[in-house]
Amino acid sequence: MVRAFNTIAFDAAKCDGCGDCMVACAQAKTGTDDIARSRIQIVGREKDFELALCRQCADPKCVTVCPAGALGKDGETGVIGWDASKCVDCLLCTVGCAYAGIALDEVSGHVSKCDTCDGNPACVPACPHGALKYITTANIYNEVGDWEDLFAPGLAGCQGCNTELLMRHTLRRVGPDTVLATPPGCVPGMGSVGFNGTTGTKVPVFHPLLTNTAAMLAGIKRQYKRVGREINALAIAGDGGASDVGFQSLSGAAERGEQMLFMVVDNEGYMNTGMQRSSCTPYGAWTSTTPVGAGCSAGMPSQGKTQDAKNLPLIMVNHRCAYVATASTAYMEDLYEKLDKALLASKTGFAYLHVYSPCTTGWRFPTHQNMEVARKAVETNFVMLWEFTPQKGLRFTKPVDDPLPVTEYLKVMGRFRHLSEDQITHIQGKVVENAKFVQRFSEQAHGG
Repeated sequence: MVRAFNTIAFDAAKCDGCGDCMVACAQAKTGTDDIARSRIQIVGREKDFELALCRQCADPKCVTVCPAGALGKDGETGVIGWDASKCVDCLLCTVGCAYAGIALDEVSGHVSKCDTCDGNPACVPACPHGALKYITTANIYNEVGDWEDLFAPGLAGCQGCNTELLMRHTLRRVGPDTVLATPPGCVPGMGSVGFNGTTGTKVPVFHPLLTNTAAMLAGIKRQYKRVGREINALAIAGDGGASDVGFQSLSGAAERGEQMLFMVVDNEGYMNTGMQRSSCTPYGAWTSTTPVGAGCSAGMPSQGKTQDAKNLPLIMVNHRCAYVATASTAYMEDLYEKLDKALLASKTGFAYLHVYSPCTTGWRFPTHQNMEVARKAVETNFVMLWEFTPQKGLRFTKPVDDPLPVTEYLKVMGRFRHLSEDQITHIQGKVVENAKFVQRFSEQAHGG
């Protein structure tokens, strides 16, 4: 398997050209504040900025054109290193680089380039606006990329849907010694339970009713324990099958402390059967059962869902489950860490993992924007990422101290296109209220 490598990512929309990253780099590499000697350069003016930085290319042209062999890509770290003892200062590498990532340092008389500070780049924490991030999700690929994919190829998800990505990552991580329950919804709709006598998984899978998923899975787990076999009991359910008609079964299993991992893929509606609203659908959202426009029974125009969403993860916290967490497909490292903790907790009690997963069809946005929509939900605090155990309480895993206005999230989706100013104000108020509410949980747990 080809290795993946960590990288420094730049978000031009967040950059104001302050230069703090260049100062930090110059200090780290030359001991001065001279930004001309920085190995990262922000170029441009006003709000139109670009990044001049070594991309540590997979097929580096600087290496190809170097006549002295002074540049080479490290197979373990992915960093392109420079050997001063071989360099003849011909500067051909600066011509070969399309990103201006290697340049002449006039003080030293040699070229210089980013080496990611041995995996701890000084420029990233120095950026006050989060325009720079050190992306380390390559670690996931390198660790589990060779593990067996326990879903069959060719699942029938909607174009751009990341639920299939979530399903494959989850089952690969949980492992083959698993019994899987997928109640009616998008997950079996993609083909997880198969058809014509075949299954979509390489582990035992069954298709319960919306009402009894947790109860059936609890019975299966208990039977395996009776015969002396330890298996992972895993449910992958939608928000409708968990928060609405399936809630009594879910709540009962949590109250009894059944040994299972119950994952909810929350796309905020019954998307598999026609995009109807669920109790997890946000206030104001368009769905096929909360339409927009004239024609409601009271003779008044409808403006989407009129109730706020149910906060199912916090309800599960009040069950004192062995482990409860929220996650997002935009933050896979966070998701993987929580999968590990949830799986461990399910060995002795009930573990609940609530994953927010945007629906390109039901939420009305272009398929290539899926991860950006998921990211904006967290950056605005519309979605908060945290974990809870009875012993340690609740703690944030991706705290957002300076959230974007909720309009940055709402405007990227067609399901909120109709909102009035009053509705947007209501949603922003609820986001602030919910954030304070969860923050109080966290402070109580940690003596704040």
